[in-house]
Amino acid sequence: MGLNKKSVFSTKNFAFLVTLLLISGCASIQKPAGGPKDRTPPKLLKATPPNMTRNFKEKQIRLDFDEYFNLKNPFQEIIISPTQEKPPTFKVSKKSIVVDFKDTLEKNTTYVINFGKAIADVNENNVLENFTYVFSTGPHIDSLSISGDVKNSLTGEKVKDATVMLFPVKQDTLFGKKKPSIFATTDTSGNFSLNNLHAEDYHIYALKEDNPNKIYDNEKELVGFLKAAIHLNKDTSNIHLSLFKQDPEKLRVVDRRFDLDGKLFFTFNKPVENPSVKVIEPAALNSQKIVDINPTRDTIGIYMRSMDFDSIKVAMIQNNKPFDTVTLRKARKESYERIIKLQYNTSPDGKLRPSDDLIVTSSLPLENFDQSLIALTEDSVNISNYKIVRDTGSLHKLLFKYPWKQNSRYQLVFNEGALTDIYGDKSKKLATLFQPDKTENYGQLTVKVSIPDTSKAYVVELLNTDRKVVHTDPVTKKTTLSYKNYRIGKYYIRVVYDTNKNGKWDSGNVKKRLYPENIWQYSKEIVLRSNWDAEETLDIPKEPIVP
Repeated sequence: MGLNKKSVFSTKNFAFLVTLLLISGCASIQKPAGGPKDRTPPKLLKATPPNMTRNFKEKQIRLDFDEYFNLKNPFQEIIISPTQEKPPTFKVSKKSIVVDFKDTLEKNTTYVINFGKAIADVNENNVLENFTYVFSTGPHIDSLSISGDVKNSLTGEKVKDATVMLFPVKQDTLFGKKKPSIFATTDTSGNFSLNNLHAEDYHIYALKEDNPNKIYDNEKELVGFLKAAIHLNKDTSNIHLSLFKQDPEKLRVVDRRFDLDGKLFFTFNKPVENPSVKVIEPAALNSQKIVDINPTRDTIGIYMRSMDFDSIKVAMIQNNKPFDTVTLRKARKESYERIIKLQYNTSPDGKLRPSDDLIVTSSLPLENFDQSLIALTEDSVNISNYKIVRDTGSLHKLLFKYPWKQNSRYQLVFNEGALTDIYGDKSKKLATLFQPDKTENYGQLTVKVSIPDTSKAYVVELLNTDRKVVHTDPVTKKTTLSYKNYRIGKYYIRVVYDTNKNGKWDSGNVKKRLYPENIWQYSKEIVLRSNWDAEETLDIPKEPIVP
C-alpha cells in the first residue's frame, strides 16, 4: 500500500514539475514589456485585383494588411469617386478589407477609393492617412495631380490635418452641402497632393474642422479657397491655400441666461460695433441698468439694481440700430448668490508693473467703499497718504494711487464691510500681497516704419512670445512707433494690409468669394533686454497679389 502511495506521489510530483517547466518555458519566450512605441500604421501587403488595374471587371476588391486594424467611421471617411447611386460595402475580415460593389461601374472610367483616416491599427491607433485604391474600367487611368500647401492666414504657419477638396466647376454649388468625392489631408508639414485626376476645371477648398465631416457647415471652422478655377490639363503644383475663420454674415445672440449672481448675460456670434442695450419691458428699469461690455465686444452683462420682476425684454443695439430683442424669465422672488470677489492687475507672482496704479476689480458693481476699513501697509508699516479713485468707466474698478517703492512689500486689506455692492451687500475680509516689479525686468522698443504706398493703410501689430497681440497701431505714412515699459522677452511683428482702412484685420467670405485681408509676417524675432532700448527698421513690402 505504501509503495502504491509513493508511486502516486511521485507521479503527481513529476506532472507538477513538467507543468511548471512548461509554464516557465512559455513565459521565457514572451515579448518583454516596454520597448519603443509602435508608430507605424498598417501596411498594404497585397491588393486583389492589384492597385492601378486597367480594364477592371470585378465585383469585389480584397486588401490585405500586415496587422490587425479597425475601420473607423467608414461612412464618413471612405469616399469613392465618381460616386455611385448604390455605394459599395466595406467589411473587415481578419487583416483584410473586402469591398463589394453593389452598383454597375461606368465604362472607360477611372475610380478612386479614398480611405481618408478610416484605417488605424488596433494597438496604438496609428492611422494610414490618404490611402487610395485606384482602378479603371477602361485601358487608361487618369494620372493628373494637384499639389501645394495650407497655412493659417493669421499666423502664417503651415496647417496639418486640414482637408483639401476639389469640386468640378459644374458641381461647385455642392460645397458646404455635400462631402467632396475628391479630397486629401495635409501632412505634418501642411503639404497636400491630389492624384489620379481627370482633365477638368476645378474649384479647390481647404477645411480645418474639430469634428471632421468634410462639409463646411459650422462658422467656427477654418476655411480657405482659391477664387480662380484650376484648369487642369497638366500636373499643377505650388497651390497655396490660406485658412481663416469667416465672420458670420448675420449678427445674432447665441447664449442668454441669468448668472448665479442675477446678472443678465448675453453672448454674440461675432463682435458688435458700437454696442448698447435698452430695457424695453419693464421700461422703468432701463434707467437703473448697469452694462458691462467685454473688450472683444462679443459678450454683454447687465446688472439690474432691482430684481423685482418675473420677465425682462432687452433690445440689443449696434450702431444705434436694434438687431435683436431677447426676453428672459425668472421667479419674481428668486434668490441669488452674491459674493464680492476681487482681482488685481498684478502678475501671478504678485508683481505690479513699474509706474502702474494698483487696479482692484470687483466681481460685482460697487455702490461705495469705506476707506476707514481699508488698510495699506508698506513693509508692515501702515501708510495713509494714498488715494483711492473710482474708475469713471466702470463701477467694478478702484484705482489705488501711491508712489510705490521698488524694493518694498505691500499688503492691501479690505476689512469686513469695506465694500458695498449695488444691492447693498457688504464684502467679507479680503487681502492681497504685492510688490512693484523691478525696472530692469522691462525694456523699450522703437520701430521705424516705412510703407510702400501712401494711398493705402496698414496695421502694425506687436505680438508676445505666445503670438498674442499686445499692441496695435494703424499706419498710413512713414512713422516711428515706441513701445515703452514692456516686459523683457521675445516679441514679433506682423502687418495687416488694411484694405478698407478700418484699423483692424478683416476676415474673408466664401460665398462672396472674398479673401481675408493679407498679412505680412516680419520674420525677425525681437528680443527686449534689461535696461536696453531696442530699435528695428520695418520696411513693409508691397502687398502680394493672390490669384
